[in-house]
Amino acid sequence: MSKTKSWLRTLIDLLEVLFNSSQRSKRGRTWHQHVVPYEEGWAIRREGNQRITSKHRKQSTAIRKAKSLARKYKADVIIHRASGGIRERISYDD
Repeated sequence: MSKTKSWLRTLIDLLEVLFNSSQRSKRGRTWHQHVVPYEEGWAIRREGNQRITSKHRKQSTAIRKAKSLARKYKADVIIHRASGGIRERISYDD
């Protein structure tokens, strides 16, 4: 009987760990929009994504689009320099 209980307790503990880790990963995902240099122009990339959301010839156009997305999702816009460093961060989390 004790082997069955310990096996069941182990299974319950494992399920709790898996559930808690999945909850943390959901909370960690953000909608912050990065304006980054891309090929001959600029792109918008959501934080944590490898995929480009959109491509633009001008940085100003990319910033305008990123601001629109950030407002919609109550997130931040992180504007990068051509060298890759961060130039500015604008928050729309209110």
